[in-house]
Amino acid sequence: MEKPQPTVFQVDGAEIRKRRMEVGLTLRQCARAAGIAHSYLSEIETGLKGDMRPPTYAGLRTALQIQHDDRRLLHPTPEEQHRKEPDVPDEGALRPHPEDG
Repeated sequence: MEKPQPTVFQVDGAEIRKRRMEVGLTLRQCARAAGIAHSYLSEIETGLKGDMRPPTYAGLRTALQIQHDDRRLLHPTPEEQHRKEPDVPDEGALRPHPEDG
């Protein structure tokens, strides 16, 4: 049984801007390719808006050359956020002295 598609996607504006720049598109070029207004894309990138409907998100993914199963443009789920947390050494863990290198 397939998971139902969300009614909106929680997108990460900073990641969208980063990817847009990696691909070498201006804001207007990317918006045009995605079929959305450049003002809307600007609001997404700056964090003023964070929700995107599935068809709009699909157009943006296509413009940014992102595969449908790639989640890098989305805000991480709580499970993904937990997995991304870096390993922090215990407070009492011994660390090498800088001069011992």
